[in-house]
Amino acid sequence: MRNPCRILLCLAFGLMLAACSSKNASDGGTYTVKRGDTLSKISRMTGTSVRELARLNNISPPYTIEIGQRLKVNGSGKSSSSGSKSSGRAVAVVPPASWPPVGQRCWRWPTSGTIVLPYSSADGGNKGLDIAGSRGQPVYAAGAGKVVYVGNQLRGYGNLIMIKHSEDYITAYAHNDTLLVNNGQSVKIGQKIATMGSTDADSVKLHFQLRYKATAIDPARYLPPQGSPPKC
Repeated sequence: MRNPCRILLCLAFGLMLAACSSKNASDGGTYTVKRGDTLSKISRMTGTSVRELARLNNISPPYTIEIGQRLKVNGSGKSSSSGSKSSGRAVAVVPPASWPPVGQRCWRWPTSGTIVLPYSSADGGNKGLDIAGSRGQPVYAAGAGKVVYVGNQLRGYGNLIMIKHSEDYITAYAHNDTLLVNNGQSVKIGQKIATMGSTDADSVKLHFQLRYKATAIDPARYLPPQGSPPKC
């Protein structure tokens, strides 16, 4: 059986692609993502390594390859073997009108602190909440679930934890100092999973994401007021 954590790591790379302009790779520099595309497939078709695709498109976490997005490429059409590999497939974006209703699931704040950068749905915008705090302060699981990724292989996220809560929901916790859970571990809502840090960041903070069907949605819409317990 394939390691589910390695599969999720590949998916994580695929889920963190944001795109840019023009029509397709043969037009001298862009490629439009189609249903069924993967980063590896695009890399082979355009001659641009996965690593270069990420650099050219200013990728930031959780990368999402979205059907219809246009990626900058820099290849000759020949396959490139350099850079990271990913099997993440293109997925349709869930528009805000189709986001789940508030109160459908029970969520709690992953930590306390000032929101220094809110969620943004704009291209290249912040796909979560950046919460400032003190080094070593607790980071908690925002909901009950299973840890599906613990590590630092995703550039720009530092020490990262991802928790799967159902087939539809995943939360991500980035820039941690100490990681206190393991891959495959079941966690309860409010369980301490890490301590806040500044790995791959310019200040001490937690970057927190809430993803619904692979789309990053605004966590502030679903969290209770800071300092209040979950309403569930």
